Amino acid sequence: MIKTIPSIAAGVLAAIAMICAVPARAQEHPMHPVPKQACLAPATWYTLAGVQPRIAPARDLLADVASRDIVLLGEQHDDAGHHQWQLQTLAALHLLRPQMVIGFESFPRRVQPVLDRWIAGELTVTQLFEQTGWEKIWNFPRELYLPLFQFARINRIPIAALNVERTLTEAVANQGWDAVPAAQQEGVSRPAPASNAYQDYLFEVFKAHPRRHAGETATADKDDKTFGFFVESQTTWDRAMAEALARRLDAGPGALRPLVVGIMGSGHVRNGHGVPHQLRDLGVGKIAALLPVDTRQDCESIATGFADGVYAMPEIPRDKPPPPRLGVQLEQVEGGVRLIAVTPGSLAEQTGLRPGDRIVSVAGVPAVKSISVVSAIRMQPAGTWLPMQILRGTETLDVVIKFPPRQ
Repeated sequence: MIKTIPSIAAGVLAAIAMICAVPARAQEHPMHPVPKQACLAPATWYTLAGVQPRIAPARDLLADVASRDIVLLGEQHDDAGHHQWQLQTLAALHLLRPQMVIGFESFPRRVQPVLDRWIAGELTVTQLFEQTGWEKIWNFPRELYLPLFQFARINRIPIAALNVERTLTEAVANQGWDAVPAAQQEGVSRPAPASNAYQDYLFEVFKAHPRRHAGETATADKDDKTFGFFVESQTTWDRAMAEALARRLDAGPGALRPLVVGIMGSGHVRNGHGVPHQLRDLGVGKIAALLPVDTRQDCESIATGFADGVYAMPEIPRDKPPPPRLGVQLEQVEGGVRLIAVTPGSLAEQTGLRPGDRIVSVAGVPAVKSISVVSAIRMQPAGTWLPMQILRGTETLDVVIKFPPRQ
């Protein structure tokens, strides 16, 4: 019987054609070094098996990657292009290894039953996001991830929740792994220690990280126990995702071993640190890491070990971001969002907001991440009111932001 292909499937097949199309130069000179002045050519795959990036035909690189047990696809969470690249890469890998599982950093383990119902076709899109608590657990724009979730569903590919509760990683960051009760560890085993190189990378992140204790102004020190706890928190995060991926390799007696694909932030993937390091400690050796990169990226940083392959993202014109609507500068702090600056004469100042105010909720939704606050403000229609609850010192205040009508 011949079945018609749904429009979304047709789009996926078109994406497959795009990813498997080999650039002319790759056809004429496969695997040749990239000229130094060009560095990376847009819309091109590269292998990092040599001293410098080499152009690789997509079909060859992806066929090699599909032979592994686990493939990690990195991303910058709020970059639409990265998620489009992930979708076309997933489609190509699925053609090569139809038995597949896709794991997402965006979901904590407790929502696994919801994901199973989504794949079974029992939930609407609205129900998926409501029942997983997307606005609280992740809250990056859902439209960035929805095509990936829909791809999994129309192909009946199981989705695995890779993450743990934020309370666990925060507890480790505050007290260290040993001080966290076993009941709160969600079954995560002790992480493998971070390599020196990973610690160096995390130290740069730590130095830019908001201070965890009020009044802490001392220069960051790698010997500080606070940094040690920060590293343990990151390795706990990596370990949890590695364990969740590794568990999915066991398909049961008589079943084909699936290709397990992890969708996660690039910081968990780069240079073999993070999740790859924890997977190796768990005994999983057949791992591949693929990353999207900017064509302007310094090629010296894209060396052997950075990943197994990279895709040079073409530069795409983007709409000019809208002007600030509220006139505030936000800072992500532990457990919430704080105003660190208010523009004079702005709508924020007119509303009575002040630097130092902590945003508790916006329109009744807890303000967990600064990006969620920004998104709520940008999406509020002109001429409407947006209620906000703030904490000023010990006093909780209710304010209403009155957006002016569209001119």
